[in-house]
Amino acid sequence: MIGRLSGVIAEKSPPLVLVDVQGVGYEVDVPMSTYYNLPGVGERTTLLTHFVVREDAQVLFGFASNEERTTFRQLIKISGIGPRMALSLLSGLSVAELAQAVAQQEAGRLVKVPGIGKKTAERLLLELKGKLAPDMSGGGVRAETDTQADILQALVALGYSEKEAGSALKALPKEVGVSDGIKLALKSLSR
Repeated sequence: MIGRLSGVIAEKSPPLVLVDVQGVGYEVDVPMSTYYNLPGVGERTTLLTHFVVREDAQVLFGFASNEERTTFRQLIKISGIGPRMALSLLSGLSVAELAQAVAQQEAGRLVKVPGIGKKTAERLLLELKGKLAPDMSGGGVRAETDTQADILQALVALGYSEKEAGSALKALPKEVGVSDGIKLALKSLSR
């Protein structure tokens, strides 16, 4: 229903933000990761939103990135995880940290988030396995620059595993451009 808000921040009181959109003030609950990256009161912002209608309330949740919103939507699909708990999870862990915890099946990282017990953490790991985007998992391969990240992403899009792409990336000269880097990486992968 309401997918995005662009307006001026009228108030900030964690986790609530009041966004004035042409004279209409929208109360938006945001995870702390989004809250800390918002501009100050009186400045313009854009938030991606998720609208929840319950019997007793209508609540708008806001996110700085599409990855956060997508992860939030994955979380609330899980039995026993409501919007507040999903918001708490995204406040306690970044999307990449959550994806990495799921990929490595680390219940201990999830239990550290307030409101998440051992059984809930185990259910989250089971339900989310394979559902969070692979590029969010931070699966060991780290690109040091934007150029390297672009090369890595291109190789993965071409069907190479992240491990293969990462090893090809390590063999490239440091100052290589994106197109030349992709060509060189493809040559080394074809051997």
